[in-house]
Amino acid sequence: MLLCGAVMSGIAAQPPAKKQLVAHRGASAYAPEHTLEAYTLAIEQGADFVEQDLAVTKDGMLVCIHDLTLDRTTNVEDVFPTRFVEDKTAASPTRSWLVGDFTLAEIKQLDAGAWFNPKFAGARIPTFQEAIDAVGSRAGLYPELKDPAFYRERGVSPEKLLAGILEKNGLLKQAGSPRVIIQSFDETTVKLLATALPGVPRVWLVDPAAAGRIDSEEKVKQLATWATGLGPNKMIVAARPEIVTWAHAAGLTVTPWTFRSSNTGTFPSVRDEMAKYLYEYGVDAVFTDNPDQFPRK
Repeated sequence: MLLCGAVMSGIAAQPPAKKQLVAHRGASAYAPEHTLEAYTLAIEQGADFVEQDLAVTKDGMLVCIHDLTLDRTTNVEDVFPTRFVEDKTAASPTRSWLVGDFTLAEIKQLDAGAWFNPKFAGARIPTFQEAIDAVGSRAGLYPELKDPAFYRERGVSPEKLLAGILEKNGLLKQAGSPRVIIQSFDETTVKLLATALPGVPRVWLVDPAAAGRIDSEEKVKQLATWATGLGPNKMIVAARPEIVTWAHAAGLTVTPWTFRSSNTGTFPSVRDEMAKYLYEYGVDAVFTDNPDQFPRK
């Protein structure tokens, strides 16, 4: 599947008929993020979509993990104590264990659950294929390609790997409600996918540093030539709720991030916070660590 050439205009995604719940890294408030345990619990708690952050192993396999490195959420330092890279540019040198420096077989030796709670000891980092199989038809998939520029510098195309596995699983033909929505902070990645997978919805994630890209109706309209949705940091929406109106006028969905019980700001609960965005600001969906707190009407 070719991932090159001029970017073609995407099919404008209409706002979904109902508000949608995207389980951020699975039910990550209650189970270790990006484990099958977190994905299964998210579905049990009513998730419409389950998010998978995707990294690439040394042998070219897509695995579900948020970070570029393994050390925050696994015991890699114990299992492979000498396999780090050292950054000596800072005042205090730091060591990191990069996902891309390990094969899938090596990564499968790591414990990805005990860091969160001892009762999850033995949980493993799943492959994207294992996530697809675990979620099945019970919910949609919401993969994000993490750090694609890093992998491109290594001669790896995460976009091609993603397109290949979606095609293998028959997930490219999506009649009616989509089973897969792709997301990325990387504009190049979203544009590549607009050409390669024009029928798959794709969300451009917007962090506060990029808020200026969506601060006018004309700018938002232009983004609709290569994205079908926006995923802004929730504070961007709070500061400029009119972004939702502009996006909908351009045929874009709006899915802000991230809503979690551990950080609700001035709101009494994460449920109240999500309700504000969904039913007052009018966003289409939210990313949340707490699927069980989603305020459906």
